[in-house]
Amino acid sequence: MFDIGVNLTSTQFAKDRVKVVKRAREAGVTGILITGTNALESQQAQSLAQQNPDYCWSTAGVHPHHASEWSGETASTLRRLTERPQVVAIGECGLDFNRNFSAHDQQEYAFDAQLALAAELSMPVFLHCRDAHSRFIDILTPWIDKLPGAVVHCFTGTQSELEACLACGLYVGITGWVCDERRGLALRELLPLIPADRLLLETDAPYLLPRDMRPRPPSRRNEPCFLPHIVHQVAVWRGEDPEWLGQKIDENTRSLFRL
Repeated sequence: MFDIGVNLTSTQFAKDRVKVVKRAREAGVTGILITGTNALESQQAQSLAQQNPDYCWSTAGVHPHHASEWSGETASTLRRLTERPQVVAIGECGLDFNRNFSAHDQQEYAFDAQLALAAELSMPVFLHCRDAHSRFIDILTPWIDKLPGAVVHCFTGTQSELEACLACGLYVGITGWVCDERRGLALRELLPLIPADRLLLETDAPYLLPRDMRPRPPSRRNEPCFLPHIVHQVAVWRGEDPEWLGQKIDENTRSLFRL
């Protein structure tokens, strides 16, 4: 079982990153993709991946929250990072019209620029979409046939939005959000609609600690070592064997990111 979304550069992991990776290995997690969310954190993510060869990889991109920081220099930094073997995708990029830390036009410009870079370099894309589905699909669609693959990370949308993402050929990343007995119920109902060969799983650590873990972890911080819980729960709700699903998730991840 491979965790495609870990924010290992977060300051919440500042004191024990080595132990966090060690606990993930011991829990049976087969690999970790470290998320890059701006130029600096993308460089940090690559460095952390380099410290854990053949177990950690990273993305290089600018999250919509940081879209106002996009510049030619940023693009050059991402391009240089993609020359490193640890960097296997462009992103996290996309649109977030929920929190609007960057203006919509800035988000759309940075998103399109990163899709263009991914297409040029023939790299898969790690996508973010929140409360922006229509514009997200509009901007993404012209690039789909030029990309080797993409995953919409931390999907929490509706059935029609899921169907649109699948129609675009996207992989769908599911987090511990689905384990929330309040917010996750609608998403839980959609799990059987995702083809097994298009499903990816992630913790989005240190965020989105699964609320149904028993006993509850002493800290509210999520970790990749909790991925087996998500795998188990998703397998149960999909009517699949957890061990088989964990292996399938690993296969899907390595196929998308060419590991």
